[in-house]
Amino acid sequence: MSPFTSFIFLTSLATGTTITLASYHWLLAWIGLEINTLAIIPLMTKNPHPRAIEAATKYFLTQAAASALILFASMINSWIFGEWNINLSSPPLSIPISIALAMKLGLAPLHFWMPEVLQGIPLLTGFILSTWQKIAPMVLLIQISKSCDLQLMVSIGLISIIVGGWGGINQTQLRKIMAFSSIGHLGWMIIILKLNPDLTTFNFILYIIMTSAMFISLISLNSTKMSQMSTSWTKTPALTTSTMLVLLSLGGLPPLTGFAPKLFISLELIKQDSTILAGTILLFSLLALYFYIRLTYVMTLTLAPNSSTSLTSWFFYPNSMTASIINTLALFLLPISSTIIILI
Repeated sequence: MSPFTSFIFLTSLATGTTITLASYHWLLAWIGLEINTLAIIPLMTKNPHPRAIEAATKYFLTQAAASALILFASMINSWIFGEWNINLSSPPLSIPISIALAMKLGLAPLHFWMPEVLQGIPLLTGFILSTWQKIAPMVLLIQISKSCDLQLMVSIGLISIIVGGWGGINQTQLRKIMAFSSIGHLGWMIIILKLNPDLTTFNFILYIIMTSAMFISLISLNSTKMSQMSTSWTKTPALTTSTMLVLLSLGGLPPLTGFAPKLFISLELIKQDSTILAGTILLFSLLALYFYIRLTYVMTLTLAPNSSTSLTSWFFYPNSMTASIINTLALFLLPISSTIIILI
């Protein structure tokens, strides 16, 4: 794919997200989501492999179904209220819209496309799919959070946390592990959406930072399987160490950045007299923590029998500045978490 073509598609991605973020009109928001969907499909199929074509087809069909449901529900909503304003959503019609946006995000039980699509595409496109493509649907969900159904949101969030932890346990493919990690993290955001949308926004910002750090590290290490990560220590010890800490941050271990959203969401649920729910999601998040710790073990405590012993191979690696900045943010934002929430 030529640089000019890549520029066109990336610009279209940015344009689609910007249209959705700037719109107060359901039809404009739908147009932005469609531009987003159509712009990423050529990026998925830039390597014309059967797996990539299959992934792009699955992605298109799922996103088209979700978009059709959004358009249908928003048309009925505009018929009731006489206008297309996003903030004017009746509670009954917010249910199909919430379900459609959950499908676009890849939340359980509408998550089946997410691991398969992520596994079939290159790491860089997977990085865009796991971060940038989540922005527009999540912002729409936050905008309609007041009219969302609480039981629906809690149910989707709880199922997503369970599926995100359970699904990643037996995986050896890193892209599938990141897909289930994404499902689990989005579950934490959705479960608190109705009660405190600001916490959802805060969690989403930290999710994008931590997932970006992980994908940039995987792209730098050129690893797509768990077995390939065992050779990383002799090649890039500094990057391997920071990647190990990013994994633990994704798992939510203190004193790393990933602990902040789990702490604040648990405190908010306890404040809302949902202590049992807080205990349940913390318990199920241990499933996800298991496969994060297994990944750190493979990266740092095992060595491949044919690993390089050269001391010069680790001095330079691509995207070093980007990886350094994003890894630092993914590890050390916990002390200023309260300030970030206040700013939000």
